Amino acid sequence: MANRKSAALFDEPGCTTNRAKSDTQRKIGCSARSLAPGAAAGGCAFDGAKIALQPIADAAHLVHGPIACEGNSWDSRHALSSGPQLFRTGMTTDLSELDIIHGGEKKLYRAIKAIVERFRPPAVFVYVTCVPALTGDDVETVCAVASEDFATPVIPVDAPGFVGSKSLGNKLAGKVLLERVIGTREPATVTACDINLIGEYNVAGELWQVKPLLDRLGIRILAAITGDGRYADVASAHRARVNMVVCSQAMVALARGMEERFGIPFFEGSFYGIGNTSDALRRLADHLVRAGAPADLADRTEALIAGEEQRTNDVLARYRLQLTGKRVLLYTGGVKSWSVVSALHELGMTVVGTSVRKSTAEDQDRIRDLLGEEAMLVGQVPAKEMYRRLRAGEADILMSGGRTQFVALKTKTPWLDINQERDDAYAGYDGIASLARRLHGTLTSPVWAEVRRPAPWTLTGLAS
Repeated sequence: MANRKSAALFDEPGCTTNRAKSDTQRKIGCSARSLAPGAAAGGCAFDGAKIALQPIADAAHLVHGPIACEGNSWDSRHALSSGPQLFRTGMTTDLSELDIIHGGEKKLYRAIKAIVERFRPPAVFVYVTCVPALTGDDVETVCAVASEDFATPVIPVDAPGFVGSKSLGNKLAGKVLLERVIGTREPATVTACDINLIGEYNVAGELWQVKPLLDRLGIRILAAITGDGRYADVASAHRARVNMVVCSQAMVALARGMEERFGIPFFEGSFYGIGNTSDALRRLADHLVRAGAPADLADRTEALIAGEEQRTNDVLARYRLQLTGKRVLLYTGGVKSWSVVSALHELGMTVVGTSVRKSTAEDQDRIRDLLGEEAMLVGQVPAKEMYRRLRAGEADILMSGGRTQFVALKTKTPWLDINQERDDAYAGYDGIASLARRLHGTLTSPVWAEVRRPAPWTLTGLAS
């Protein structure tokens, strides 16, 4: 079942790369598949599905499998909630060897019953991991029975780790939302300026840097899918007038599916950097006006953009003096591989290379537009190769995830976290000011002068 579902996702009309493939190439797919259960390098399909759905903060998220799977991705993204905290509670059926022998269906049913009775969530997501997928637990039937017995939506997420990569898991999560959640409820009210943000996970609170801008324009986020999400909002997301896809690699299939099923147009955009934020606001206003929003929305949007750009550039002026010309090696992926490049250029910095891991063909085209055809686009860089480049002084700072920070520190190169584990939010106009402040503080820290000085005992005349 999982293989059939994942194969269908590889035929994605919303992806230009996929449309250009032959039928044979399309069947092969675009995600590297794990060879065996547990052989997941850099995340598996279960990990990707859990990361995509767990920010729905008021829902319960139950992992059906060994307890180690729950530790695989629990709370890994710093996706924040403005209210409910249930999503931070780790829940697992903790399958044992006896459960593998006798089956885990009864244990799963009892776990769902305990969750509903204790927490009264609006919904329970049940994640299928490798073990029950291999032993043949009928999770879908258990969830259907539990839904009826407890009058609570119990939603199976069939994304065992061995079916593919983390990126595939993101897509499977979007398919679950489209088929089982979105359109199952009606919003209390609707307006002519309702939008959905798709692929926005509110990492470090980035959604809260964008929402005030939209509020000033009278644009309502009907559903953030899934950052700071509420189950009822996601279920009623089909009444939005436009969808903005923030992370196309993860959720473009969901946006395309909503366009086909509910007639909601979508576009891809970013809130990283001044230019990207202004462009996103303009495109939202344009789509909404065409969908029936007040005609003056476009003029009010331009007025807001002019004021915010002036204010932000005044703040950035103090940082640009020391950031201009500094070289950055950007080792991230997805939408950040190009949107952060744009933001760094606005600070006067030079990007000497960027990773294209988990980046779509459209993402890579944007990178080339920003950096030129000679841009250094890197995939998976071995630690030894990254060490060599930083040791040779090819970059003044490395921006990456936590797994490569120690390579930078070994070469005494400044490092700044840009991935989902970070505590700083960089979206919108306030976000780029925060990014500039952190870059400035990291690059000008006196610690670098200290660690680069020769040790006292190596100086002439002092060595024993």
